[in-house]
Amino acid sequence: MTEANLIKIKQQNAIAICHGIELEEQANGLLKDNPTSAFYIKQLIELRLYPDAVRFLAHALPKREAVWWACLCARNSPTDKLSINEIKAIELAEAWVYKPTEENRKLTMPAAEAAEFKTAASWAAIAAFWSGGNISPVAQAIVQPDEKLFAKAVTGAVMLAATQGEPAKVNDNYRLFLEQGINIASGGDGRAVQ
Repeated sequence: MTEANLIKIKQQNAIAICHGIELEEQANGLLKDNPTSAFYIKQLIELRLYPDAVRFLAHALPKREAVWWACLCARNSPTDKLSINEIKAIELAEAWVYKPTEENRKLTMPAAEAAEFKTAASWAAIAAFWSGGNISPVAQAIVQPDEKLFAKAVTGAVMLAATQGEPAKVNDNYRLFLEQGINIASGGDGRAVQ
């Protein structure tokens, strides 16, 4: 794997992105050489540290691109069939990606609730909801989400999608989803990777 040109990742220093992210010891050890973001993600994938690669990429991508990645993974989750509620959650999260208005963002939480917070689709919708704006269920109280909260939901969506289906294919799923994420980080839409 060659080092990609990750034009959507504005922070080129991997250490700066990793600040506050819980990573495994081996992934943390790779930071001692102060790698670029592109080189770090490459190392994580080569060492098959897929969950750490997902965490890193979810935090490195801008919000819209990260939520798009979560939606793409949720759609491609190797489950038998997506429920109506899951499809609705993905569609509403995608609507926020296409048009990131406050109105579109607010629609994603009820969709996530309907999908019962158990699926990649529900976490993709939560990622959109946690992307900014007031997340309080009480209109009079203003609660802004932590700046990294959306990335945790993206991580959950991608990991849930990767671990669905046959256990023997989990690593293949992770590799596919990471390729899609890297394609998005490189300016693509992630759909061409299959």
